[in-house]
Amino acid sequence: MNSRQQAPGTAIFEREFPVLFHELDFNGTLGPVTLLNLMQTTASMHTLELGVSAGDLKPRGFTWVISRIHLVINRNPRAREVVHLRTWPSLREGIFTCREFQLFDGGGEPLGRASSSWAMIGIETRRPVRLEGNLPPYPLLEQRAVEDGFAPLPQFPGPTVPELTFRVLRANLDLNHHVNNTVFAGWALESVPDEIAAGSLTELEISFRAEVLYGETVVSRCAVLEPGATSCCLHQIVNQRDGKELARLRTRWRC
Repeated sequence: MNSRQQAPGTAIFEREFPVLFHELDFNGTLGPVTLLNLMQTTASMHTLELGVSAGDLKPRGFTWVISRIHLVINRNPRAREVVHLRTWPSLREGIFTCREFQLFDGGGEPLGRASSSWAMIGIETRRPVRLEGNLPPYPLLEQRAVEDGFAPLPQFPGPTVPELTFRVLRANLDLNHHVNNTVFAGWALESVPDEIAAGSLTELEISFRAEVLYGETVVSRCAVLEPGATSCCLHQIVNQRDGKELARLRTRWRC
């Protein structure tokens, strides 16, 4: 991983990541879950620089949780390419703050872009708290990478579709001992029919709705709404124990 020189505490933060062979998926490209992990890594590094990382918040009884993410993919890079990732916080209002991402290849051509929404919650209460008065100021760049007001995603059409179950493993957990947000994307994508998954994912939207803990079992459902050259799928992930909805997703594919 290489870094570029920049002034500390600036709104824009950039890092470069080489695409390694062990990160490739079955198509021989860097898959969407790995892209999300790189985005999360870069965002975490930026929050460290800004003094608002999860580690900074923990002594004050707070932590970060992600609420929404909308990723648009132009192209998936291959081994020995470089992913240049740029991120910045775009707004903070009430209980939410938005963070943006742009991804480029080594030649500066766009690979993708994303917008995400985050909330700060009390570690004990698990409830959101207002940012004003609880979070120190930091620079913003009021520019969105994906114009999305994060309206509710459509409700899942029903459970009468094929389902996959996954047990929550220790490897799925983050520093809060809850399932890492990128794992939800992996669970959802695994349930996509083979004929669609053989194509290219062009868009991924996730609405995170509840937490799930180690040892529990989740159910991943996928409903294909628009089969064809371009397909749209709705996804739902629920807790098998009580049927509680954990995440709702929408994916678009080029077949």
